[in-house]
Amino acid sequence: MSLASAVAVAMSNTPEGQEALRRGAAEAELRRTELIVLSVVDRDSVSAEDRSAAQAEVERTLPGTTTTVRVEPDGGDPAGALVDLVADVGAGMLVIGSKRRSAVGKFLMGSTVQRVLLDSPVPVLVVKAP
Repeated sequence: MSLASAVAVAMSNTPEGQEALRRGAAEAELRRTELIVLSVVDRDSVSAEDRSAAQAEVERTLPGTTTTVRVEPDGGDPAGALVDLVADVGAGMLVIGSKRRSAVGKFLMGSTVQRVLLDSPVPVLVVKAP
């Protein structure tokens, strides 16, 4: 499998984050490439517990799937940290979850998702929870 064409997924422990994991896994299978799960935490450093929790969440959502999981601190800028991670792992695509919005809210996206869409070096697939 080529890392250059890997599918990266921005993980969050939310319904939309779990849907992003499922869709990312489906995209990786379709493209016959690696799935890389990325998680940024709002702390200055990452603990072993952070890594274990991320791995456990992936295993609950995608049982039996082999993935690479990267957990990194966000440095106060989750969107920037995620964009940097996507570039660092050499992914060819990013899948990210987004909350459903009201009629007015459809015009405004969450600031993190919006920044990732604008700054990502690769195409971004935004998915909602079913």
